[in-house]
Amino acid sequence: MALISLKSLGVTMSAPLFSNLDLTIAAGDRLGIVAANGRGKSTLLRCLAGEFEATAGDITRSRGLRVGHAEQSVPKALLDHSFHQVVADALPPEQNDSELWRVDLVLDSLDVPEDMRARPMRALSGGWQRLALIARVWVTDPDVLLLDESTNHLDLAKISLLETWLDALPREVPVIIASHDRAFLDATTNRTLFLRPEESPVFALPYSRARQTLDELDASTARKFERDMKIAQQLRKQAAKLNNVGINSGSDLLTVKTKQLKERADKLEDAAVAAHRERSAGAIKLANRGTHAKVLITLEDAAVETPDGTLLFRTGKRHICQGDRIVLLGRNGVGKSRFIAMIRNAVAEPGSVPNVKVTPSTVLGYSDQALSGISSDDTPLAMVSRRFEVGEQRARSLLAGAGVAIEMQERKIGALSGGQKSRLMMLVLRLIHPNFYLLDEPTNHLDIDGQEALEAELLKHEASCLLASHDRSFIRAVGNRFWLIEKRRLTEVDSPEEFFRSVADVTG
Repeated sequence: MALISLKSLGVTMSAPLFSNLDLTIAAGDRLGIVAANGRGKSTLLRCLAGEFEATAGDITRSRGLRVGHAEQSVPKALLDHSFHQVVADALPPEQNDSELWRVDLVLDSLDVPEDMRARPMRALSGGWQRLALIARVWVTDPDVLLLDESTNHLDLAKISLLETWLDALPREVPVIIASHDRAFLDATTNRTLFLRPEESPVFALPYSRARQTLDELDASTARKFERDMKIAQQLRKQAAKLNNVGINSGSDLLTVKTKQLKERADKLEDAAVAAHRERSAGAIKLANRGTHAKVLITLEDAAVETPDGTLLFRTGKRHICQGDRIVLLGRNGVGKSRFIAMIRNAVAEPGSVPNVKVTPSTVLGYSDQALSGISSDDTPLAMVSRRFEVGEQRARSLLAGAGVAIEMQERKIGALSGGQKSRLMMLVLRLIHPNFYLLDEPTNHLDIDGQEALEAELLKHEASCLLASHDRSFIRAVGNRFWLIEKRRLTEVDSPEEFFRSVADVTG
């Protein structure tokens, strides 16, 4: 039995986000929604929740259906409330005293530590804030659960915890997940909707298998379109020849035949369906200026410390060589970001970091989680023009290619979406023309197309890099060396899979 039914649903902003969408949500559904940045995933969830009016079509919900919607960001009004209070305030006022036990039950199911529950939201990491929003929705006992980018800012342990939690939910409660996390979608969904402006296909498969099926379908559609258009062209050529002969000979039969050929060509062209072409959210291109040096950085048992001097771990004797794509593995708090910052300082000021030797020809391309390399108060146009000494026309062209439209180029960078900021940062890295990339969570806010483009660029240019990421698909695609930080030691491992399993085992 369908709990929610969509009939010919469509939403148009400046252009159609999606149209003619027919979809049913039933008990047991675990539906993943996939689309590029800004292409309607959050809008569709708001439509399902009854918070946004679609431009066209209808939504039918079962009588009395309770829909829980966990959005991406914490409302400002909740930032000064404690974790526990944020969840408790979601209960109806008449239940706030008698049903308060339900809050602790939900927080226990999400393994929220006791000391965390009393902290204000603004003091929590992005990951804990995200889990607070999910707990706030789940405590209301919804019949349908909507999750919007639920793994953003979560480390691998919390992602694994969320996967386990979702798997333990009652099967009769459908879960609809809008996400760019490919591994998370594979682990948690059994249906996949690819949201598109014209026709949005849905498959009874998790993401990776659905994507393969979709690619095959698109390729088949493209081949049929090309074949039909070629046949139509041939028919028109034949019609033109017969028409000339018919005019010269005065044959009515040839005139009729000419008309029939043209009609067949018209029908073929009218019925032909072009393959879907995804409108790019902005190209991601990198560069690699190369170097004759084989070893870029040498670590002679360097100490990685907190700002107050507390030792986190020692590196041992290690080399970062040209062509290495090293992924740092480790739980939150072991020192991955501190290690990356130490390497950055060592490259920026050679000789400033004890026991870290940097080859003089090393040119750094650095991006951190906060994208601090681009100022929120600057404008994209002014920043690119000034920093890279290019003319206005060239700067505008570069920005447009990276997905920053003309109308956004003179607005503050802070007004850009997360995806636009990430693509702008990748443009900055390309223009620096480095031979060594230092990347801390580079796929944050990038849609799946952006993630795959970044993977392809790193591989195509054989770029040397050291990176930290919680994106399992990205790690598997890019890494050729893996350094594990554990028990105050850095060791090299052959594969990330054992670390992924260890995180899942602990949270499971």
